[in-house]
Amino acid sequence: MCRFGVSIMTEFTGGDVYQAEFDPKAFLEYFKFGDTWRDDFLIFILKQYCKTFTSGVVKGDTLIDIGSGPNIHQLLSACESFKEIIASDYTYRNHWELEKWLKNEPGAFDWTPVVEYVCELEGNREKAAEKEAKLRKTIKQVLKCDVHKSNPMDPIVLPPADCLISSLCLEAACKDLNTYRNALKNINSLLKPGGHLVLSGDLGCSFFMVGPKRFSCLVLEEEFLRDVLSETGFIIQEFEVLFRGDDIIDDSSDFSGMYFILARKEEAI
Repeated sequence: MCRFGVSIMTEFTGGDVYQAEFDPKAFLEYFKFGDTWRDDFLIFILKQYCKTFTSGVVKGDTLIDIGSGPNIHQLLSACESFKEIIASDYTYRNHWELEKWLKNEPGAFDWTPVVEYVCELEGNREKAAEKEAKLRKTIKQVLKCDVHKSNPMDPIVLPPADCLISSLCLEAACKDLNTYRNALKNINSLLKPGGHLVLSGDLGCSFFMVGPKRFSCLVLEEEFLRDVLSETGFIIQEFEVLFRGDDIIDDSSDFSGMYFILARKEEAI
């Protein structure tokens, strides 16, 4: 089977492959403005984050980002609503790249165009430097995370958070739908009852390229996501999708769209 002219048959790339071959600098190329259709998806997700975290509904003391990668775009609006952010990732290369930005070291990825766009969405375009400084101050820790463990932050035990955010993580980390279901249960354990989950990623995607390396992705559809969230104790409050046009041909991924979900963990009975 093919989608957008590329094969969707890809052998599962596990954690050992990510540790050895995932290049964060190559991955960050996806987050540069300048490519029309990719810009559409980046703008979509930034608008969703802005709407969610400026609504006044999703807020609290602590937010945990599951599978941050080398990225900060998903946290730019969130830092206005939480006192503390804990970033996390499985690979140490992503830790190092993220730490490089946090310490404002030479060679760190330049997020300025993205930060300026988020500030514009929030009505403060001229305050991009202040936004970066605030996010750097709000991210208190960068931890190792393995979503396949019952405590994904093992051996560290964290107090339950007010919010979890995860983008483009679980579908890359899970080889099948049952594994995805278990991973969702595992990260649920990090969240307070009544807390929020902000989940986003790709629909219909079986692979993505990071530089010359091809990584597998679990093909997700909206119906499964709705069902699995309900099964694992979440109530969906928003489910937004932006579909990829059939006329777009790009060999870097075969995704059919991007989803954004806001859900709330069920209260204990």
